[in-house]
Amino acid sequence: MKKTKVLLSSLALALASSAMTFSVQAAPTSTINPGVTMNQLTNRQPIHWVSVEQIAASLKGKPAMNVGFDIDDTLLFSSPAFFHGKQVFSPNSNDYLKNPEFWEKVSNGWDKFSIPKKSARELIAMHLKRGDHLYFITGRPRPASGNEEVTEILQKDFNIPVKQMSPVIFSGPDHGAKTSYIKDNDIKLYYGDSDGDILDARAAGADVVRVLRPLNSTNHPMPHNGSLGEKVLVNSQY
Repeated sequence: MKKTKVLLSSLALALASSAMTFSVQAAPTSTINPGVTMNQLTNRQPIHWVSVEQIAASLKGKPAMNVGFDIDDTLLFSSPAFFHGKQVFSPNSNDYLKNPEFWEKVSNGWDKFSIPKKSARELIAMHLKRGDHLYFITGRPRPASGNEEVTEILQKDFNIPVKQMSPVIFSGPDHGAKTSYIKDNDIKLYYGDSDGDILDARAAGADVVRVLRPLNSTNHPMPHNGSLGEKVLVNSQY
C-alpha cells in the first residue's frame, strides 16, 4: 500500500511538472497582434438592415413606380474595367479618372468585363415583376462622343424588357448632380452605394436604400454603411 502511494505521488509530481513545463513553453514571448475582447467581438452597430423580400413586402399594394439605380458597385462590380483603365492610362496614379479617353472607353465596351451583382439581379427581378420602370443614373461623365453601350449592357446583363427601362443618365460626379434627375423623373425609390447617392436621393424627396460596395472594389475610401440612418440591403456586397 505504501509503495502504491509513493508511485501515485511520483506520478502526480511528474504530471504537475509536465503541466508547468507546457505552461511555460506555451506562453508567448512577444505580442503577435493586439487581439480582441469579447465586447469587441460581439459589438454591433444599429444598422437598419433590409432584404429584397422585405422591400417587396413594403411595396405590396402600391402601384407601379419609377425606381432608380446607381451603376458602379451597385449593379455592376465594375472594378475590372476601372483597373484595366488605370493600367492603360495612368498605372501609378488615379489621373485616368480625369482622362476623357478613359470614360469614352469604359462606357463604350469595357463594361463587358464588369460583373453583374447577384443582389442586383434579385432587386431588378423584384421590381420588374411589380411592373416598375427602371432608371439608371451614374456619376460617370457623359462620353465626349455622345455614344454609350452601358444601356445595352445593362439590358442584356439583367434581362430587362426595353419598355421597362430608360437609357442610362450620365450625371457626372459633382455633389448633388443626381438630385435633379431623380426629381425630374419622379423616381420614388433609389438604390446606391455611396453617401452621395443617399444624400442626392433624399434631396429629391425619394426613399433610398444603400447597397453594399464590394470589399474588393477599387473605389476608395469605403463608405460607412448606415452612417446616415439609411436602410441597408443585407448581403448586397456581391
